[in-house]
Amino acid sequence: MQNFERRRDRFELFNRMDSPAVNLSFTMDLPDFRPWCKAQGLPPFHVLLCAVLRSILKVENFRYRIFEGEVICIDRLTPSYTVVNQHHDLNFAQFAWSDELREFVARSLVAREEASSMAGLNDTYQGMSPRECKNQVFVTCIPWLDFTSIQHPMASVGSPDIPSLAWGKFRNGANGRLQLPFSVQAHHGFVDGYHIHHLAQTIAAELSELMS
Repeated sequence: MQNFERRRDRFELFNRMDSPAVNLSFTMDLPDFRPWCKAQGLPPFHVLLCAVLRSILKVENFRYRIFEGEVICIDRLTPSYTVVNQHHDLNFAQFAWSDELREFVARSLVAREEASSMAGLNDTYQGMSPRECKNQVFVTCIPWLDFTSIQHPMASVGSPDIPSLAWGKFRNGANGRLQLPFSVQAHHGFVDGYHIHHLAQTIAAELSELMS
C-alpha cells in the first residue's frame, strides 16, 4: 500500500465528491490476435478477457478498493462478464480464476453457456461475502457497436471503487493491427488518465506475450 499512501491526498479529494468516478472511452490499438486464436482453436473474446484481467492485476491502481471505510489492495480477481440469453436479456457469467490460458477459457465458456441458458438473472454473485465482492471487475462487451462513450450503472454513485470495463466491435487497423472501442470507469482517487493509458499498453503487451 506504499504506492497508495503517496496519493492518499488525491483519494481524499475525489472521494469527497458526489461522484468520484472517471470515465474514459477511447480507441484501443492491439496486435491482431484473431489469426493466432483461430490457429489455436481459442475464441478471441475469451482470450482478450484473460489478457485484460491479467493486466488489471499488473497495474496496481486498478486493484485498490474501499472496504469497511478503508482502502485495500486486492491480489486476486473473480472473472465475470455480461452475456445475452435466448430472450436477448443480459445475464452474468462468473467463474473461478485460472492462471493457465486454456483452463481460463474453458471455465469462461462453461460459465457463458450456463448464464446464457438462464431465463432468470444469474444471482451466484449474491453468495459472495462483501469482501469477496471486492475481487470483481465489471466487464461487458458490446460487439455490435463501435461506440464512443458509455455510462455504467453503479450501486453507489459515491463509491465507484470496482472498475467497470467495456469494449465493442473489432475493426481492422493498419499494419496487422486491431482496433476496438474501449471504456474504463474507475474511482478517480485511484486511477488517472495515465493509469488508463498504462492499462491499455499492458493489455497489448499481454496479448503479444500470449502469442509468443
